[in-house]
Amino acid sequence: MRVSLEPSYVLHARPFQESSLLIEALSRSHGRVGLVARGARGVRSRWKGVLQPFRPLLLSWSQKGELGTLTAADQVASPPPLAGESLFCGLYANELTTRFLQRSDPHPGLFERYRQLVAELAVGDPAQPALRIYELQLLQAAGFGLQLEHEFGTSDPVREDAWYRYVPESGPKLRKYEEDRAGELISGAALLGLKSGQIEDRHLKELKALMRRLIRFYLGDKPLKSQSLFH
Repeated sequence: MRVSLEPSYVLHARPFQESSLLIEALSRSHGRVGLVARGARGVRSRWKGVLQPFRPLLLSWSQKGELGTLTAADQVASPPPLAGESLFCGLYANELTTRFLQRSDPHPGLFERYRQLVAELAVGDPAQPALRIYELQLLQAAGFGLQLEHEFGTSDPVREDAWYRYVPESGPKLRKYEEDRAGELISGAALLGLKSGQIEDRHLKELKALMRRLIRFYLGDKPLKSQSLFH
């Protein structure tokens, strides 16, 4: 299989063999792909400085097995000026994407959401609401979609004025004072805000706690390196 000029972003790159790179990229039509960039670390490499995270690229490659061989990489725009918190948030999104997505599983909608996330981080928009929306769509793409409209096991709609305990792989359960701890509760208003994409500042803390619990549940005990780097 040969792929030409595919819109892509580099998620991660590491040294491979003597002078090459092994790249994990997010592409629009082919999903996450693993590519070998032969000689990319050489002094005279045509890709020197190009295969960097967050840069919008057009990648071309040939592929027979699980890994493809990069044949061309064209930068189509200037790299976004990510620094400080925006940079750490971008690295976090890249690591999450690599951990959750299987290779060669296309998610064009998620690709566009990722593109929008990078653009929002680059212009200095608040990072936390954008991250929560990206996490939600990433979980959906990975097959772990969240129930945000109805209480689990019923047809009752989530109420803005109620509090819930969100159970992974099930959904929100209405608070019962005798069994639910306050630190694990989330308001119906926050759940509905996440569903609509209109997240209010007052809900950021509880949504961040919710997504951290869910991500830890699905990824297991292996910590995210980007979170350690941020701290």
